[in-house]
Amino acid sequence: MEKKATFGAGCFWCVEAVFQNLKGVSRVVSGYTGGHIKNPTYKQVCEGTTGHAEVAQISYDPDQISYSDLLQVFWQTHDPTTLNRQGNDVGTQYRSAIFYHDQQQLKEAEAMKNLLEEQQVFTGDIVTEIEPLAEFYPAEDYHQNYFNQHENQPYCQLVIRPKLEKFRKSFSHKLNN
Repeated sequence: MEKKATFGAGCFWCVEAVFQNLKGVSRVVSGYTGGHIKNPTYKQVCEGTTGHAEVAQISYDPDQISYSDLLQVFWQTHDPTTLNRQGNDVGTQYRSAIFYHDQQQLKEAEAMKNLLEEQQVFTGDIVTEIEPLAEFYPAEDYHQNYFNQHENQPYCQLVIRPKLEKFRKSFSHKLNN
């Protein structure tokens, strides 16, 4: 039975591009959650006044990849110590966040965050929010599968491609063929 996970780790184009490569992931949808208005638009979210984060919602087969594996990818493919920022993308919409779907996901997310803090894996304090998933709003169609459709654009070349290359080296054993 398929499950879902929802992560905010900066620009959703980056997050989507990373998770699409994992064996056991059937679908990744870029979208918004964590805010206070219904059906936000990209323009509204970018203004930083809706409270929403850019997120990727991942549909996965837990018999092929575990939620713990997804969390490991999440932690290792962005900087969870920068508040409301990933690289040059700045604002609350780019915050590091785990939006859990059930109590088991909450338990695993908190345990992994605590372990990373105890082991001082990162040089700064982890600022990642862990909160229940409220309403998820898929982003506009032109945001879906963005890297694969626009990989020659400058943002894709300068930001997403290097992140993907690093990810593919670190997680080669978990990638689709």
